[in-house]
Amino acid sequence: MKRILTAAAAATLAATPAFAHHPLGGMPMETFAHGALSGVGHPVLGFDHLFFVAAMGIAAAFTPARLMAPLAYVAAMIVGCLVTYAGLGLPAVETVIVLSLLVLGGVILAGRALSLTTAVALFAVFGLFHGSAFAGSIAGQEGGVGGAVLVGYLLFLAITQYAIALGAQFVARGLLGATEASSINARLAGAAVAGVGVFLALETLEGPLLAAMTGA
Repeated sequence: MKRILTAAAAATLAATPAFAHHPLGGMPMETFAHGALSGVGHPVLGFDHLFFVAAMGIAAAFTPARLMAPLAYVAAMIVGCLVTYAGLGLPAVETVIVLSLLVLGGVILAGRALSLTTAVALFAVFGLFHGSAFAGSIAGQEGGVGGAVLVGYLLFLAITQYAIALGAQFVARGLLGATEASSINARLAGAAVAGVGVFLALETLEGPLLAAMTGA
């Protein structure tokens, strides 16, 4: 248990809010390559997305369809991105992303194996909101983006996150020997993800709490 708490504390100290990271440093995306680079960079530079996708891969590793289950997230993420890009934004995106880390981190930390139906449902719901957050970089560009940029962005968002999920599975099962959801190494990963979720939750609540305390 001490190792689990230590991992959670380390993750909390290491995490930073990452909703606005941009691999191109704010430069406009004008080509397929620009879209592809952004698609690769956003899931890696954003700790909130990175930790969730890694946790999703670990949770999926203990389902009957460990290679297919993450595709529910990928498909829903693309839908969420397109819906938001079209101007139909989802509500409370950052709050739901924080919740996704807390929920999935808590499930893994508890050593529970999800049924395939539950896993697919969770991955898909949270995927919509992570996708909505990813859409910010293209929806916010003045004049929008061209079709080539959009295709490159979505394609490499999908490839990168699926690769991260499978990589997390390999590390958990192959390198750390976590063959069951109750394995201590799998639960350590859950502690790390939950720690990031707690940190981001505190960041989200900091402003309202300070305002309430000061009467602003």
